[in-house]
Amino acid sequence: MQPSRRQFMIYTTAGLASMTMASQAQAQAMLGEAEPTAIALGYKENTKTIDKAKFPKFAEGQLCSNCQLYASKTADAGTCTIFPGKLVAGPGWCNAYIKKA
Repeated sequence: MQPSRRQFMIYTTAGLASMTMASQAQAQAMLGEAEPTAIALGYKENTKTIDKAKFPKFAEGQLCSNCQLYASKTADAGTCTIFPGKLVAGPGWCNAYIKKA
C-alpha cells in the first residue's frame, strides 16, 4: 500500500507536535541548598532554617512564593529568574527576595 500525500502530512504534523510537547514536558530539577549559586545567595528551602543573624535582611512572611522573581509551577515549587533551569521551593527564601507588587 502506497501512502498518500495527505497521510504523510498528517503523520509529519503529529510527529512534530509530539516532539514539541515532549521537549516542553521535561522536568526541571529542584535547586539544592548546596549548589554554589544557592550558597552565594543564602537560599534555603524552608524559612524555618534561616539564621537571622547571618541574614539580617530576612523578615517573617518573606517566601519565594510571594517574591517578584518567582513564577509558580505547582503549589510547592516554581521557577525563579535568579536560578534559571531550576525549580525553587515555594516556602523557601534567598537574599534576592523582592516583595511582589
